[in-house]
Amino acid sequence: MKAIIALFAFLFTLSFNFHAQTQGIAYPAVGKGVATTFVTDYHSLGINSSALGWGNEYNKKFTTGSSEFNLGIYSDSLNSDKLKALYKSIRQTVTDKETDTAGWQAQRQYAMDYLNSGIAFDMSFNWAGFSFQSEKLGGFAFNISENYSWYSRFNDNTTDLIFNGRVANYFDSLTVVFGTDTSRIANSASLSDDTLNAVIQGTASVPLGLREFMNGTEIRFAWNRYYNFGYGRKVFGKDSTFVLYAGIGGRFIQSMAMFNAVANDDEFYVYSSFNSNYDIDYGAAASGNPSAFTSTGNIPKPVGTGYGIDLSASAIIFNKLKVAAAVNNIGSVTYTRNVYSVNDTLVASMELAGLGNYNITNSVYNLLEDGGVISLEGEEKYTLKNAATYRLGASFELGRVRVGMDVVGPFDRDNPGSLTNPVVSVGGDVRVFKWLRLSAGYLGGGLYKHNVPVGINFAFGGGTYEFGVSSRDALTFFLDGSNSVSTAFGFARFRF
Repeated sequence: MKAIIALFAFLFTLSFNFHAQTQGIAYPAVGKGVATTFVTDYHSLGINSSALGWGNEYNKKFTTGSSEFNLGIYSDSLNSDKLKALYKSIRQTVTDKETDTAGWQAQRQYAMDYLNSGIAFDMSFNWAGFSFQSEKLGGFAFNISENYSWYSRFNDNTTDLIFNGRVANYFDSLTVVFGTDTSRIANSASLSDDTLNAVIQGTASVPLGLREFMNGTEIRFAWNRYYNFGYGRKVFGKDSTFVLYAGIGGRFIQSMAMFNAVANDDEFYVYSSFNSNYDIDYGAAASGNPSAFTSTGNIPKPVGTGYGIDLSASAIIFNKLKVAAAVNNIGSVTYTRNVYSVNDTLVASMELAGLGNYNITNSVYNLLEDGGVISLEGEEKYTLKNAATYRLGASFELGRVRVGMDVVGPFDRDNPGSLTNPVVSVGGDVRVFKWLRLSAGYLGGGLYKHNVPVGINFAFGGGTYEFGVSSRDALTFFLDGSNSVSTAFGFARFRF
């Protein structure tokens, strides 16, 4: 099996029977759909670091947390049942469980399901978080989090190739082996399963160039570890009327894997960098690659490092109204291990089989491994700009009820993986008891259609111990046609 490593096997087994997230690992904010003026402590990192200057509603100086998890799968066309099938297949792969290999008819159906479907998969996990907040010194915070994100949209040719491999319709002739007899036959829909199983290579008599072949395809994948830090404090003002806060933050980024591919009328590029635990067979391309790296281990080694910078400001008016603005994750990651680019060569033949299950994230093997259709060229390094965002938020508190609105958009739309358009959300929560909050909201934009987030959060001992669970889309549980599946939870947050 193509190993992804025990780390993610653990993370994926934690969750449910379920373009980038906009609330990160802040699971209480996931259930509201809004975050900018609701988060405090280390949850504000990467969202609104100026909120570290606000303190928290429990008037406690220290907050610590771990084991906070946020998972979502979204599509503009696939329903929740098919997204759950995708999740199940991914989970089986990363936990090394035996997966059901599809027959040829099922494999063709997978291809039809994914044809021209935009799919985003995003997972965040907080290993450890800490914050200190005081009125005199302001607030400091630090946390270590993991993020695994995937976005893809395939055209007809790429979908066919990934799921059907060497017997894809694109190849008009097939090389088959029966015993000691090797021959070439015409490709057709009427071939028997026995014949298809005997195919060792598909060949196109009139091959297309790779750019033309992939035109309309986009794949963005990254597995990053973030070491986040931030500071926020009061700048000036009087608490009863108007107070201005400012914040600064950032992160050191270690990247374990990256795949960045775009093919359209305006541009064409494919870059990749995967740690050796992925066990990708690059063939002869590896021998001449100046960044070739083969070291493996139980803990995968990073293939790239980088940074991100956050800037934010906020105001509290009459102790009721909060407004905030932030720009997050300005920076880049430079990859220096197993870096490959792709040449625009003819797509003439392929020896690899197609995917045997629903796990679309394994498509990178069909595209990169020796025997595929892509001609790789080793690179010394590759720098990828972060998908930075801007945030605007406001909220109002009236007794036990808080309501707010967020707008999250791309800071630079040209950066790879950036949101295509702003995500707009409204939501809030109500404190039913001192120890219980219920939350709900609405969000749309970006890849989201119409999502209704919900959540429940418990805080005992005057906020000393907190835990909760939420989902970015309650419609998943009630409508068969929902286009997303989501869960988020945390059970180890403490204040003192």
